[in-house]
Amino acid sequence: MFRKIDDSMFVSPQITLADVTAAKELGVGLIVNNRPEGESEDQTPGDAIAAAAQEAGIAYVAIPVSHAGFSLNQVVALDEALAQAGDAPVLAYCRSGTRSTLLWALTKARAGVSPDEIAAKAAGAGYDVSPLRAQIDMLAANKA
Repeated sequence: MFRKIDDSMFVSPQITLADVTAAKELGVGLIVNNRPEGESEDQTPGDAIAAAAQEAGIAYVAIPVSHAGFSLNQVVALDEALAQAGDAPVLAYCRSGTRSTLLWALTKARAGVSPDEIAAKAAGAGYDVSPLRAQIDMLAANKA
């Protein structure tokens, strides 16, 4: 269920409480919830995931991304969360994993990672960053 983007990042569609245990077994040190609360009736509430993560010894942060798009504040928040995770892998989730992947891509571009490398890693996990490629290129160019 978890898709590996690189050695430090997994993305996933909506997770359940049982998935928190699976994340712990993979050594995940941080779970990032990119899903707004109440987006659908079948989603596990963020508070329940946060409580299960805490019980498992995994840090948790919510950085909701609605269908309205991405903001620099969200990119900065993910960057700060990734820095606090240290060497432990991170699991980010949303409805399908796409918003989590795109937010990761923007964050990596802002850090100066090559847009082609970002696109290749995302594609390797089954995600397409082309809808935000112009923004990824712009953020990476500003870092260079």
